[in-house]
Amino acid sequence: MPTLSLDTRPEPLKIDLARTAVVVVDMQNAFASPGGMLNLAGVDISGADKVVRRIGDLLEAARAAGVQVVYLQTGYKPDLSNGGGAASPNPRKETALCLMRARPELKGQLLVEGTWDFQIVAALAPRDSDIVVLKTRYSGFAGTQLDSVLRARELRYLVFVGIATNVCVESTLRDAYFHEYWPLLVTDGALQAGPPEAHTATVFNVESFFGWTIDTDSLIKALRQS
Repeated sequence: MPTLSLDTRPEPLKIDLARTAVVVVDMQNAFASPGGMLNLAGVDISGADKVVRRIGDLLEAARAAGVQVVYLQTGYKPDLSNGGGAASPNPRKETALCLMRARPELKGQLLVEGTWDFQIVAALAPRDSDIVVLKTRYSGFAGTQLDSVLRARELRYLVFVGIATNVCVESTLRDAYFHEYWPLLVTDGALQAGPPEAHTATVFNVESFFGWTIDTDSLIKALRQS
C-alpha cells in the first residue's frame, strides 16, 4: 500500500495506508437515531443523518483502498455491573446511566447490550472484515483491548469519525495520542453533544495539541487516488 500525502490541518501529513485504520466511534442508535439515548436526553441530533452519510462514503472508500475499519461500541451488561459502582464517577456523569436512574421506565433500555439503543445504525453496519471493540467508558482505550488489537496489526495512523465529537471521539483521540498513535479527526464526520461551539473546541484542541484534521471529501479523494 502507498504512503498518502494528506492536506490536513494545521500542516500536511503523510500516512502509511498499510498501517492506517478508520475508527468509528459510537455510531449507535443511542447517539444517532431519533428515540435514542441522546435524543431522549434532549440533545440536538439533527445533524446526525448528514454525519452518517459522510461516514458511509468514507468507509466505502477506505474499504476499497484496503484500510482497516474499527468500530467502538458502548454497551453495558443488563445488570449495569460494568458501568461503575458507588466508588466510580461514571454513573454520576454518563448520560445513559443518569437517564435510566432518573426515569425508571427506561431501565435496561439505554446502551444495554442486545437492545436497539446499543446497536450500530443500520446504514453503517460492520462488515465481516471490520473489527468491533466494546467499551464502557468515554475512551475506547479505557479497560478494552483496543491498544493490543491495533498493535497486533501494526496500525499506527488512526482516522476518527463518530459521535460525540467532544466526548467519546475526543477522549479516544487524546488517549490515542498518549499511546503514540497518529490521530486524525474527520471534521464533518463527527457530531458534538451540545452546541456547535463544542465541536469547534475539539477541532481546535486536535489541531493545536493532539493531532490533525481533514474533511471527508479531501480524504476520500486521496484514498481513491491511492
